[in-house]
Amino acid sequence: MSVVRLRPGSVSGTIRAPPSKSYTHRALVVAHLTRRPYRVVRPLVSDDTVRTAEAIRRLGSRVETDRHGWSVTPDRIRTTGRRIDCGESGTTLRFVAPLAALSGRPTTLVGRGRLPLRPMEPLLRALRTLGTSVEGPVDGRTLPLTIRGPLRGGAVRIRGSESSQFVSALLLALPTVSPDSTVEVIGPLVSAPYVAATLAVVRAGRVRVRRRGHRYAIPGGQSYRGSAFEIPGDASSAAYLWAAAAITGGRVTVQGVSGRWPQADLAVLDLLGRYGAEVRRDGDSATVRGNEPHRPFRVDLTDSPDLYPLAGVLAAASRGESRLAGASQVAHKESDRSVGTAELANAMGAMVIARGGTLVIRGTDRPTGFALRDARDHRIVMSAAVGALAGSTRSTVSDARAVGKSYPAFWEALRSIAGRESVA
Repeated sequence: MSVVRLRPGSVSGTIRAPPSKSYTHRALVVAHLTRRPYRVVRPLVSDDTVRTAEAIRRLGSRVETDRHGWSVTPDRIRTTGRRIDCGESGTTLRFVAPLAALSGRPTTLVGRGRLPLRPMEPLLRALRTLGTSVEGPVDGRTLPLTIRGPLRGGAVRIRGSESSQFVSALLLALPTVSPDSTVEVIGPLVSAPYVAATLAVVRAGRVRVRRRGHRYAIPGGQSYRGSAFEIPGDASSAAYLWAAAAITGGRVTVQGVSGRWPQADLAVLDLLGRYGAEVRRDGDSATVRGNEPHRPFRVDLTDSPDLYPLAGVLAAASRGESRLAGASQVAHKESDRSVGTAELANAMGAMVIARGGTLVIRGTDRPTGFALRDARDHRIVMSAAVGALAGSTRSTVSDARAVGKSYPAFWEALRSIAGRESVA
């Protein structure tokens, strides 16, 4: 267990965004499906993305690393084992399941932490419809499960209310099999910008997918083309740095977050503007300057659920009543983030009421310091660090190592804008 001690204070500086975790996962899947050498340039090297790299390695791709990225050479004959440990990465589990189904050999997927409890049934039902054998536990858990193909094209209907990753996983894999496929999303689609990101990567590989409303038409037998994909900067990680400026009255510029690639968490800039901060976009950079007083807000986070804990921290440091709605899927992340967000806001001195799927937070303009213990969820930990900078007394946050899941350089980045004496 590692602990970080944080002293209240303002932040200032310019920093380059780390590579996107979401796009790194997607680029690795495409690299595996190209059937020719492929470069993933400037990937995010994190706990989760390394799991996906290891997964495609076990499915037959050679993956070599250097200081500029990963070189992937698909080789279906050269397999290194058909047991894949997805760690705690939900993206790895969901994206790899259809890849495993491309083969007639059985593949067993395992995981740890809360991953064996996270939803998978809509995707597994779709894979069964498409000819895949799926064997798994029957005690309400997801893992371990064993998948055996070959996957074929066809028509499936899939529920979109639990995770957009089910849809993304199918959109990535189905163009490479025959016959043609259709994927129809039933009900609301949560985290829709992540599906837009998937389509952007698919189309960058010159693969055709036609969308009409909630229905995706996928011609079969296609091949991904191209030889490289450069990972864009990550809005999800940048959100914590921008929020630190807004909540402390500081000024932070984050470079390298291009509007060319869909990213759900760019929504944080609109939220910070409503919070009272000055927000300025300039090409692939954005600058946030905090102002007083902080304004309470209402926000629907259905499309950007990863912002949920961060929005809770902002609300806790704003006098008045804020409301966090939508994003029911946050209960099924690395932790129940609705509960974790409420506990964190309470620790900062706010009053929190859960009401009909909405978190009502009555914040304060003088947040308290706190000691956050055993917070193993990376987004709770990073949000807590932002909140601690706005406290009236010092705070401690553990487990600091949790940030390795999505932003391994987080503490170094925070020190660079807050000062080493503020983050120890």
